[in-house]
Amino acid sequence: MDFPTKLKAIRKAEGLTQREFCEVLGFSESTFRKYEAGIIEIGAPALLKIANHPRFKKYTLWLMTGDTAPDGGQVSPV
Repeated sequence: MDFPTKLKAIRKAEGLTQREFCEVLGFSESTFRKYEAGIIEIGAPALLKIANHPRFKKYTLWLMTGDTAPDGGQVSPV
């Protein structure tokens, strides 16, 4: 699964619209749409916002590697 698809999977698993996801993380909605569409690559600061946010931290390992570690609290949204 490519990175834009992973972002979308996380957002949908949390039941968020693009606007809501952006509000939670403080992202520009237009920029986030480009991340999800694969038009631009997400930068390290934005990636860290997702990875360090308490609501999305559980997906960090999967987002970065595609792996999960349920015993460590790292799960897949799909």
